[in-house]
Amino acid sequence: METTIAKQNQFLETIAKEQSLSVKQVKHTIGLLEEGNTVPFIARYRKEQTGALDEVQIRNIMERWQYIQNLEQRKDEVLRLIDEQGKLTDDLKNQIQRAEKLQEIEDLYRPYKQKRRTKATVAKEKGLEPFAEWMMTFPLKELPEEKAKEFLSEEKEVNTIEDAISGAKDIIAEWVSDDADSRKWIRQETAKTGTIESAVKDETKDEKKVFEMYYEYEEPISKIVPHRTLALNRGESEEILRISIKPNIDFILKYLHKKWVKNESSKVAALVQEAYEDGYKRLIQPSIEREIRNELTEKAEEQAIKIFSENLRNLLLQPPLKGKVVLAVDPAYRTGCKLAVVDETGKVLKIGVIYPHPPVSKAKEAKAQIIDIIHDFKVKMIAVGNGTASRETEQFIADILKELKEEVFYLIVNEAGASVYSASDLAREEFPDLQVEERSAVSIGRRLQDPLAELVKIDPKSVGVGQYQHDVSQKRLTESLAFVVETAVNQVGVNVNTASPSLLQYVAGLSKTVANNIVKMREEEGKFSNRKQLKKIPRLGAKTYEQAIGFLRIVDGSEPLDRTGIHPESYPEVIKLLNNLGFKTSDLGSAALKESLSQLNVAEVAEELGMGELTLKDIIDALVRPARDPRDDLPQPLLKKDVLQLEDLHTGMELQGTVRNVVDFGAFVDIGVKQDGLVHISKLSRQFVKHPLNIVSVGDVVTVWVDSVDKTKGRVSLTMLAPSK
Repeated sequence: METTIAKQNQFLETIAKEQSLSVKQVKHTIGLLEEGNTVPFIARYRKEQTGALDEVQIRNIMERWQYIQNLEQRKDEVLRLIDEQGKLTDDLKNQIQRAEKLQEIEDLYRPYKQKRRTKATVAKEKGLEPFAEWMMTFPLKELPEEKAKEFLSEEKEVNTIEDAISGAKDIIAEWVSDDADSRKWIRQETAKTGTIESAVKDETKDEKKVFEMYYEYEEPISKIVPHRTLALNRGESEEILRISIKPNIDFILKYLHKKWVKNESSKVAALVQEAYEDGYKRLIQPSIEREIRNELTEKAEEQAIKIFSENLRNLLLQPPLKGKVVLAVDPAYRTGCKLAVVDETGKVLKIGVIYPHPPVSKAKEAKAQIIDIIHDFKVKMIAVGNGTASRETEQFIADILKELKEEVFYLIVNEAGASVYSASDLAREEFPDLQVEERSAVSIGRRLQDPLAELVKIDPKSVGVGQYQHDVSQKRLTESLAFVVETAVNQVGVNVNTASPSLLQYVAGLSKTVANNIVKMREEEGKFSNRKQLKKIPRLGAKTYEQAIGFLRIVDGSEPLDRTGIHPESYPEVIKLLNNLGFKTSDLGSAALKESLSQLNVAEVAEELGMGELTLKDIIDALVRPARDPRDDLPQPLLKKDVLQLEDLHTGMELQGTVRNVVDFGAFVDIGVKQDGLVHISKLSRQFVKHPLNIVSVGDVVTVWVDSVDKTKGRVSLTMLAPSK
């Protein structure tokens, strides 16, 4: 028991050191997780215990703890398996127990692993292991050819001296291959000094010449960046490229010679050399190449997932356009542009279709229809999807707006995933009487009003902000993106009287079933007037209620505190605080209360109320701004009245644009022409930029200058470096 506690403490210290945290923070966080608390709940309502760790830090602790537990399980399993063979020495046991990576454990276990029939196992069956052992003593007097005669056997099919020597060499080759120290050194050396090379395998499969730069390519393994690893992998999987790892073989063989040839004067020295060379080229090199390729892929996948996650987070947290009636347009040519008018709450007021483009070309009628809708519904904002016919539709809308007396703006909305949503069971359930394209138009309009509430209805992989997303571990990607959505939803909070089941299921602790039960009860019994009523929801037990309730808001209910992010567990202290100051809960958000709270000595009041200072600070923020939406603090989207053509652009032209996607090599910015322009990483800042995400995020409104325009390919290169005057 003591050993286990000592071990656990050691693991806590390891995680704390790796993540630059205190042991206390790590211990409390793991304790809270093991009690069944969710990450958002811990991040928001248990700041005292964790020292105000955010969701990502908590998740990192959780994942590292899980890895260490799995590592320990594998150690126990390997020790048991070797012990059952009667081959577990104290030295080997210590080496396994000291291992910090799964790879090290597998290297140490390799010699004891039950193998399929290899050249070496066949040679051992023929009784040649003692001969191989004799060779490794490097005798000076006896010749190997003479010694080999002792092992000749018709019965065992060792008919010649050559057979015996060859079998012994096979056994030595496997010993060399199974040696953990040799493998570790060779792996490190290959990774440090080797190169990764690609050559064209079948050029006919690369019609668009996407992989042309890799037809004859070489780069040090230590220098390759993640997106190039994934590009090479894709080229290989599509059978366009052939990829190989090229180590410094001569240097590696010198190392093996020094390690395995104990005496140059012995007549067996040359045979052992042949054996280790065979062991390296036939057994070690291909295996190490696979391991290094896997390691590069793993790193590249982690990076791609990290970028996708960060882009998704910024996309979800884009500021909502509140209090506006929106006309949404889903552009198309032949089938017409579908229209949807949605009110301030997202309710559909009208569905329609116009045919301003060829082949129908009823632009005059379409224009009249748009003007009527703007006047009838007092539309102030038009959302245009960025799919097929988007730019022509944008031009059409911009021309109409120029003629209007009233101020109406439009925005291009990234409709990635809208078609996926509109054809889904969820959309059919929500709008059973609408066609697929009409549902898509509604989704575009609602995306503008509340990006988070609408985007949660779509598989995160379909929202168009990834890089090589189909080439990475889909399980890991799904987990990571679900975590991002959950974090974003809980940071913003959810209005329990308007939220869809899709949004509710991301609230901490709530399952899909409970989310549906909440909506069902709301529809049957009317709006919730206080948080306590949620305790009656089927399948919503005490633990779930504790985890979720702080993130579920009730606006205009009977208890003013229910519209804040204050957890009901703190209500008694909050009411006591307000009473002490001479206020009621109905005074939330008032200037007088704000003034009074600003005078408080937080440390003294926290002690008096018996709560932590961090919790009290959050409570004060909520009392001052009860309906605060963290997204309101972000820059508002870029509203437009006019449109640009590719032909309008010229080098040095200054523009405002919206960042649509961030990748390893730069950022794609929507400047209002057909193609998003690329700001290469080298053009983001005059300072060294380690990664574009350090400078820009999805949704940012940025000032850019046109660097170059390739009209034939429809490509625009941009820069964020202001031209020198």
